Amino acid sequence: MKRFLILWRKEVATYFLSPIGYIVMIFFLVVMGFSFWLLVNVLSQGTEGGAVMNELFGSIFFWITLLIVAPVVTMRLFSEEKRSGTLETLMTAPVRDTEVVLAKYAGALTFYVLLWVPTAAYAFILKMFELPGTPVDLGPMYSGYAGALLVGAFYLAVGIFTSSLTRNQIVAAIACFALICSAFFAGFLPYLVRSPQMRDALGYVSSVMYMMDFSRGAPDTRAVVFHLSGVVLMLFLTVKVLESRRWL
Repeated sequence: MKRFLILWRKEVATYFLSPIGYIVMIFFLVVMGFSFWLLVNVLSQGTEGGAVMNELFGSIFFWITLLIVAPVVTMRLFSEEKRSGTLETLMTAPVRDTEVVLAKYAGALTFYVLLWVPTAAYAFILKMFELPGTPVDLGPMYSGYAGALLVGAFYLAVGIFTSSLTRNQIVAAIACFALICSAFFAGFLPYLVRSPQMRDALGYVSSVMYMMDFSRGAPDTRAVVFHLSGVVLMLFLTVKVLESRRWL
């Protein structure tokens, strides 16, 4: 546990010691701030608060940030270590491959959570300026945050896996973007196929469909199973990629 904590603190500190971390934070807060501004405009017209959470957690702005932030945050985790040769030094240290993978993933997930922390002010702003007769139901917002954490955790796990496959950060980011986009566009494919079985299968892997449920305050337990299983699978594959270096 001590070795894990040391590696985790190093990974978190790295985000705040590099320009890319601040660029990601600014991009994220600007785009989500604009999305929140749109939500406030809808609420100002007397619309029920729970009915417009899609403006924050189901809008194209939310998905733009998620589809860009996940690859950028994770692209350097292993690829940069490979390129600079520091991965060899790390692997010869008295740490297990599993500890290295979990520490890097925990660092990326911590940074992702910290990106969302300033947006907690949105809930207080909504309650402070709610119109008489149209109270804001914060339940869908809390549910939306849970969904954003769940989907983000899965996308970050995909990113750390793709980063372990290459020495090039750009290649790692593009590979991650391509994989998570498949989960994103799966939400639109059921409308293009006629087979009920295919619709159900595509709906099960669709992050968009699950986030729509979370943003309405009605989360689906299948979303938890799917995304957590995806996290475990991606981290397991990442460990195996690192272990394969010993077989070569």
